[in-house]
Amino acid sequence: MKNGTTPGIFFRVSIMATRNLSDYDANRVPSGEGMKFGMVVAEWNWEITGAMAQGALDTLIKHGVRKEHIEIETVPGSFELTMGGQLMIETGRFDAIILIGCVIQGETRHFDFICQGVTQGAVDLTLKYNIPVIYGVLTTENQQQALDRAGGKHGNKGDEAAVTAIKMADSVRRLRRL
Repeated sequence: MKNGTTPGIFFRVSIMATRNLSDYDANRVPSGEGMKFGMVVAEWNWEITGAMAQGALDTLIKHGVRKEHIEIETVPGSFELTMGGQLMIETGRFDAIILIGCVIQGETRHFDFICQGVTQGAVDLTLKYNIPVIYGVLTTENQQQALDRAGGKHGNKGDEAAVTAIKMADSVRRLRRL
């Protein structure tokens, strides 16, 4: 192994989202047929999170997930995403949970605390419950950056979260059969 890469596998790393997040090879996404997804969407910054949730919903359906196998719940803000995610996980009905939120930098450190809390919360849920919890939370410096990533010039982060959810749910299913 050289420079931390696996032999024969090439990785393309991007420092920041400068490409269209909705531009992906659909042939590399497994079928979502038979899978069930929970989505928790923050109401704060709804113009952004609503667009991301719609992108995620459309992408799940595009890849074979039945609309009735997608449950969407809202919570007041991004900090509450992990509690909503935990409650969905505890129902035992889902193959993966998608957290959709948006935190925009302000003048205080509040941004740092919210981002750190929801990020660690998503990791903790994934590890505690052994279910993919997908982090679809934008953490931007301003409103325009968020708009650019919620259906604007950089695509829709919700699409990316949905693709990740399908891939992870598929991986879990395959690995548990081994």
